[in-house]
Amino acid sequence: MDWQAIALTARLAAIVSAILLIISLPFAHWLTFSRRRWTFLIESFVSLPLVLPPTVLGFYLLMSMGSRSPLGRWWMEWTGHPLAFTFEGLVIASAVYSLPFAVQPIATAFALVDPSLREASATLGASGLRTFARVTFPLSIEGVIAGLVLSFAHTVGEFGIVLMVGGNLPGITRTVSISIYDRVQALEYGQANQTALVLLAFSMLVLMTVYGLRRRPWAAAPVT
Repeated sequence: MDWQAIALTARLAAIVSAILLIISLPFAHWLTFSRRRWTFLIESFVSLPLVLPPTVLGFYLLMSMGSRSPLGRWWMEWTGHPLAFTFEGLVIASAVYSLPFAVQPIATAFALVDPSLREASATLGASGLRTFARVTFPLSIEGVIAGLVLSFAHTVGEFGIVLMVGGNLPGITRTVSISIYDRVQALEYGQANQTALVLLAFSMLVLMTVYGLRRRPWAAAPVT
């Protein structure tokens, strides 16, 4: 069992899901309630990782992090080392790749909130931020949790993006999926199977969590 890769993957997924939660809440709110006609263009751009091959997205992300790119040069001047093939670069690439898995469930949950509740809050003099904190967010908590869980799980299972942007550096960019690939290439099927079973159990737990949230077992029973 490659515990180093498991620990690195868990740390990567936790950081990425936390970043995406901070980004997705205001972004999903804007996408849901914006009246601008070109909103669909932004939504399409955000959803691009869902249909774009990971190698294609990974290639462009790698180019954007290269030493000749503005981002790569700025990072080199600030830190003294390149951004590509580092843990930090992996965080950025993973956040871009998992963004739709966080934004879409949250935006869907926001859209399902009864508009009359937000209107009532505004009528009572609550600001937009207060309405979000007291009405929209609490009623959308299932979608928020689902987005957080899905973005975490999606980051854990990444392969193409990790390989393109991070490479295979032990303790730095070697994640669980890369470790399984290495074991299979080395014909170490027993060790590969052990790590794969961990991912299988984790994936099942994620699905149970997401589908369980949809059933809302804690919801109050209707009064008869």
